[in-house]
Amino acid sequence: MKAALRLLWSPGKLVASAACGSAKTLLGDWPAESFGGARKAMLVRKSTAGDFEAILAIVNDAARAYRGVIPADRWHEPYMSSAELAQEIADGIGFWAAEDEGRLLGVMGIQDKGDVALIRHAYVATAQQRKGIGAKLLRRVESLADKPILIGTWADAYWAIDFYRRNGFTVVSNEDKDRLLRRYWSIPARQIETSVVLADRRWVKDQDRAAAR
Repeated sequence: MKAALRLLWSPGKLVASAACGSAKTLLGDWPAESFGGARKAMLVRKSTAGDFEAILAIVNDAARAYRGVIPADRWHEPYMSSAELAQEIADGIGFWAAEDEGRLLGVMGIQDKGDVALIRHAYVATAQQRKGIGAKLLRRVESLADKPILIGTWADAYWAIDFYRRNGFTVVSNEDKDRLLRRYWSIPARQIETSVVLADRRWVKDQDRAAAR
């Protein structure tokens, strides 16, 4: 039976819980991973309740890149409010953080949706971009999932689409995109219209096998 995972948020407390199985696949007791040489290494680790404000700041800093690019009716400021972030965590998104000398540089969320996992809210602070931080976060988060991974992003966010393509993801067809966004995300119709979905190799192989039957 698949693990039923959820992440509970309350002031000052962030708790992962599991029912009907082990939660280790996505939100379990995974160790931090370090990157670096002689200097103190950058860590990629699970976030804690104490990271909440830093996660929010990184999301809203990096999301400024969307302004003037995504449809104007989809932009708002702040891009994410404290209440929205708390709700995303309550809905089961577990965040991983890239940290260097006690400072968060980037964040990436993962959400278990049963037969797939979703990468959610992946952002690197503007001043820290183009240093490989996003790729390190992605590799770490990918290692947590034993199931296909899907990513949704804005259709006009070409830099994000290029990043995921370079890292082995494929943009799915518009028909699949609409179906997947309606099934696994809770977003308005306008956002479905203006988004794309990228899938990892496991999802693509599963679709190829299904089509060959």
